[in-house]
Amino acid sequence: MPELLLELFSEEIPARFQKKASDDLKKLVTDALVDNGLSYESAASFATPRRLALTVTGLPAASPDTREEKKGPRVGAPQQAIDGFLRGAGLSSIDEARIEADPKKGEFYVAIIEKPGRPATDILKSILPQAITSFPWPKSQRWGDGSLNWVRPLRAITATFGTENDEPEVIGFEVDGLASGNTTFGHRFMSPDAIRVRRFDDYVQALAKARVVLDPLRRQQIIKTDAEHLAFARGLSVIADQGLLEEVAGLVEFPVVLMGEFDPDFLNLPEEVIIATIRANQKCFCLRDNVTGRLAPNFIITANIEAEDGGAVITAGNAKVIRARLSDALFFYRTDLATKLEARVDKLRESVFHARLGSQYERVARIEKLAAEIAPLVGADPADASRAAHLCKADLSAGMVGEFPELQGLMGRYYASAQGEKPEIAEAIEMHYKPLGPSDAVPTSPVSIAVALADKLDTLTGFWSIDEKPTGSRDPYALRRAALGVIRIIVDNELTLLLSSIMQDSVKSVFETWDQQNRVFYYFSEDELFENAEGSFSWDRAKYAPPYFGVLKENYESGDFPDEAFAVKPVPIPPFENTVRQLLAFLHDRLKVMLRDQGARFDLVDAVISEGSDDVLEIARRVNALSELLGTESGQSLLAGYRRGANILAAEEKKDKTTYSGRIDSKLLALDEELSLAEAVAETSSNVSTHVSDNDYAGAIAALARLRAPVDAFFDKVLVNDPDPDTRTNRLNLLAHLRDTMHLVADFSKVEG
Repeated sequence: MPELLLELFSEEIPARFQKKASDDLKKLVTDALVDNGLSYESAASFATPRRLALTVTGLPAASPDTREEKKGPRVGAPQQAIDGFLRGAGLSSIDEARIEADPKKGEFYVAIIEKPGRPATDILKSILPQAITSFPWPKSQRWGDGSLNWVRPLRAITATFGTENDEPEVIGFEVDGLASGNTTFGHRFMSPDAIRVRRFDDYVQALAKARVVLDPLRRQQIIKTDAEHLAFARGLSVIADQGLLEEVAGLVEFPVVLMGEFDPDFLNLPEEVIIATIRANQKCFCLRDNVTGRLAPNFIITANIEAEDGGAVITAGNAKVIRARLSDALFFYRTDLATKLEARVDKLRESVFHARLGSQYERVARIEKLAAEIAPLVGADPADASRAAHLCKADLSAGMVGEFPELQGLMGRYYASAQGEKPEIAEAIEMHYKPLGPSDAVPTSPVSIAVALADKLDTLTGFWSIDEKPTGSRDPYALRRAALGVIRIIVDNELTLLLSSIMQDSVKSVFETWDQQNRVFYYFSEDELFENAEGSFSWDRAKYAPPYFGVLKENYESGDFPDEAFAVKPVPIPPFENTVRQLLAFLHDRLKVMLRDQGARFDLVDAVISEGSDDVLEIARRVNALSELLGTESGQSLLAGYRRGANILAAEEKKDKTTYSGRIDSKLLALDEELSLAEAVAETSSNVSTHVSDNDYAGAIAALARLRAPVDAFFDKVLVNDPDPDTRTNRLNLLAHLRDTMHLVADFSKVEG
């Protein structure tokens, strides 16, 4: 069957755009093919710095003929309706329509519209220019006198179509004065001449001869393998960097891997600084000595040409630039070390965190206070946690962090260590930013945990207080990441924390910051704003009041708050409790996502989470224990018994307009099976309560599992709706006791399946 070859040849496409561009090209063309009735077997797209290429195989020579029946108005309908039907169906006379009968609606007209298929070449001539002119580049512009928006100047279009055995046909069209053809070009320097191509197979071979490796994954493999071979020969290993590998593969069409050296004296710099400098400025890989494990004074560069001198000039040029960049980094490092971190803290006043949440200095004050509060809860020294929080953002004003923002925290750790801070304080300065993603390491030392939690909770409560929440795919302040960070720190370190109380204190700290800055709205309840019915304002009452009314301070000088200093007006902002409750619900959502990614079922998470559940570790443990129970035959049988009992209760409670939860009368337990169930439920309820209070959810689940046999026996032998009303009520109370006992672990009514 015929295949399509399309290549868009241009000036250098930025590496960061190439992957998406190749995917977009495939989607645009294949979607258009399908929309026009052309099915296909497979499609593949590729990108190099100078070209986007697409091959589509298994295309038919033409789209199929189509036959459509279009229902029209009833016979005898007004002429206006009939005329509209004729225009829509493309008929010249109503006599060309067929009349069909419907038993209910009577006779009506039907038009048979038959359309012959179109040659695939005609369809391609239409859709390919549209794909090019509508291409969704993240950034593009018009070049020269043309009207086409493209990321870089488009130089040639190759478009051929044909079977394997026939000479392919050029799909002729024109875009912005550029005509399509069957000619492309090789490597810019090593083989710049025009190349005539026919179909995809010989296109790939022709490019390879012209020093172009079309497949980006193949270029990555060449770079990786050649770099590892060069390193191995020197007793070194390449420091893996998948992001850099993908970027470098997007910078070259014919990768040539070389190794260079830099002055070993620069190894006195922190290795992260060396790696960041060489990576950012020269797109080179760093290497590590296999014997010492330390960074080696070497680098791997990927050239785009086979030089006659073996790459000596290229390597020397890059080494020269790297030396200059490392010299700059060394200057920054020494200059930064000359200033104490403590002295840098005050400079944070000049750095705005958020216009409505104050400066970084104010934020640090909040984190410092909250970290000291969290510290004893996680086994940390409050003084150490407070000190680490006090210094945690100090390196933001350092020259090195200004040059490489990705080193924030890490440089603070180096500077703190060099300036005599405790190791745990220095570590916390780096680790308080973590985790930065789902696979990133979490802090594990107590001081680091306290500061990291304080930092993330301040971010969350601060933005929730000003109603800046994530919406859809929009999350400009990375609040989802902060929430996931809080959850992972707690779960991975097996911490039992009541987040509601901590978050309430965090919100109060936000309001205290606003108090000090005398410029923002305070949010209070009406009762707490005023001393009495006459409306005399009371700051003592309002200071930590729940947000509801806004108080805008117009003047602030002495620290006193006279009535005339305020303008009071209603503001539609929820109180403290609502803010914390909404934030807790957000944390629940992120926990669900995390547990789902780990294989847990959404319904099980819902079953163990209630609105006020603020112990994240407890939720995770309950989910795991419940999942284990329901994965067994006993668990499924117990769930079936629960549902049977719950359904009976729901029906009878609705009918009787009451709720059954009263005390069980042992004298009315006439049958052995109901007596056995009552004794089992009583014992299980006590055991489950003990296990839950000890955070032993595996034990609680095991206790529940022992209810299976008495529950099965009860439903096999006992009639719940006994004719005797007292017996019936007693048995319904027994089922209510069973339900409540199982709810000590989870709300089984939310479990699906």
